[in-house]
Amino acid sequence: QVQLVESGGGLVQPGGSLRLSCAASGSIFSISAMGWYRQAPGKQRELVAVIFSGGSTNYADSVKGRFTISRDNGKNTVYLQMNSLKPEDTAVYFCNLRSVVGTTWGQGTQVTVSS
Repeated sequence: QVQLVESGGGLVQPGGSLRLSCAASGSIFSISAMGWYRQAPGKQRELVAVIFSGGSTNYADSVKGRFTISRDNGKNTVYLQMNSLKPEDTAVYFCNLRSVVGTTWGQGTQVTVSS
């Protein structure tokens, strides 16, 4: 079984930055991708960014140029650096891991962008 623990959320002013971390532990085999999704109140969960096993990345159009996803394979950890944050980035951010045994979700971390 795989566990994901997220950290780094919080309250930040518009234009500010936050860095989210997601550490994976447990029975980790053949990770194909790790990523971040978010869900704002009353909205569906949406992909923010994903990094694949080969190192390629995909981003939602709304965060391109502002967010950067990276990983530390040795620590089984994925990061999301979020810059130039906007109020519309306010959401619960969920870490996601895909492997040969299935998909695992973290518990979520709240990000609030407000003055």
